[in-house]
Amino acid sequence: MSTFLETDRLVLRAFTTADTDHLFALDNDPEVMRFINGGRPTGREAIETRVLPRLLHDYPCWGNRGYWAAQDKTTGTFLGWFEFRPLEEHSSAVVELGYRLNREAWGHGYATEGARALIRKGFTDLEVERVTANTMAVNTRSRRVMEKSGLSFVRNFTGDWREAIEGSEHGEVEYEITRAGWERR
Repeated sequence: MSTFLETDRLVLRAFTTADTDHLFALDNDPEVMRFINGGRPTGREAIETRVLPRLLHDYPCWGNRGYWAAQDKTTGTFLGWFEFRPLEEHSSAVVELGYRLNREAWGHGYATEGARALIRKGFTDLEVERVTANTMAVNTRSRRVMEKSGLSFVRNFTGDWREAIEGSEHGEVEYEITRAGWERR
C-alpha cells in the first residue's frame, strides 16, 4: 500500500485494482451519487473501464496520482476517496479538490480533515499555487466542507450536464484558496 498522506484519523493511499468492489459499492449508493448523476447506479464494467483507470492515472508534474483512497487509520475501513489533481498534466500550479465518502462516513469531519491536509500538503510540498473545488449550488454539505477547509466562494456558473438532475437548474459553484490566502490564515 502506497501511503500519500496521513492525518489523525485518515490514511490516504494510492488506489489499486483491488479497490474495485469498494468503488462499486460507493458509486451504487443513490445518496452518495445524488449530486453526481442523480443517484443512478454505476455498472461494474464502468468502474473497471472508466472509473478505476481515472483513479490510477499518474500526473507527470508530480510523478504521482491525483486520487487517493481514504481509509480509517485505526480500522483500515474504506471510507471513500479524495481528489487532489492538477488541472493540467504538466503543471501543479492549479489543482482540483474533491471528495466522495461512504454515507456511513458523513457527519464525522472526515471530508474536512482530509481536504485541509491535502491543501496543506499542496502548498507546502507540491508547489501548488491555487486549489479550486466545484459542486452543485444546492449541495450545501459539500459547500460547507469547502468553507471549513478554508476555500472561499468565487462564482456561480452553469455546468454542461449531459442529463439534467434534480437541482442542476440552480447551477454550480466554484470555491478556491490561493497560496497567498492560505499563508495569511
